[in-house]
Amino acid sequence: MLYRYCCKLNKKLKSFTMSRKKLIHYTSYDQKKRANAAVLIGAYAVMYLKRSPEEAYRTLISGNNTGYLPFRDAAVGECTFNLTVLDCLQGLRKAFQHAFMDFENFDVEEYEHYERVENGDMNWIIPGKILAFSSPHHRSKIENGYPFHAPEAYFAHFQQNNITAVVRLNRKLYDGRRFEDAGFEHHDLFFLDGTTPSDLIIRRFLHVCESTEGAVAVHCKAGLGRTGTLIGCYLMKHYRFTAAEAIAWIRICRPGSIIGPQQNFLEE
Repeated sequence: MLYRYCCKLNKKLKSFTMSRKKLIHYTSYDQKKRANAAVLIGAYAVMYLKRSPEEAYRTLISGNNTGYLPFRDAAVGECTFNLTVLDCLQGLRKAFQHAFMDFENFDVEEYEHYERVENGDMNWIIPGKILAFSSPHHRSKIENGYPFHAPEAYFAHFQQNNITAVVRLNRKLYDGRRFEDAGFEHHDLFFLDGTTPSDLIIRRFLHVCESTEGAVAVHCKAGLGRTGTLIGCYLMKHYRFTAAEAIAWIRICRPGSIIGPQQNFLEE
């Protein structure tokens, strides 16, 4: 969405027929849509107009008496952590500074292909280093209309992208030796769904990522909560993201990531 928006806006701004016209960015009164629209135009200002997140945000709230609805996690129930529009812009700016975003060479068709469940449900969070995906299963099948993939379904894509290690955070749904027999390292760092990792788990995860020559593919059951939490720890240690910046960036890459107490855990 962000890439397509920026491309469309750039095309409009460079169009000769638009040279004498004003371009209006508008949305509805729906509070959720307003917040989404604010992030889109704010992100453009940060990435293409070289505004700081704070400058872009000040422009967005100028003359705006209602502010913007904060973003929340994908869990059901009371929201315990608010992610602001400014948090999202700051996360994007940091990702841009570290070259996680390269829209000149970004392949949107490839991204949208592999993020589909039927094609593996995979998203790069740190391009060339850490990929998040949902758990493989014992065998490839479709159950109640939902596709599951055996480990072998990932081999070619992982090899093409120099992924050399797989980290599993959920209960075993397949034999890890199938990855090992194909030449990948395989690590088990289980902790319960919806919970936060122990210090030992965090240290072991960081060690795997730091000592692996190639890229690391990380999954829990859905590849959202536990997966996003540990990747957030890596971003905070190695790239000095704040918790809010890490959550924002990971959710932009993989919507629905980091849930419930995992958000507060990263902040604390």
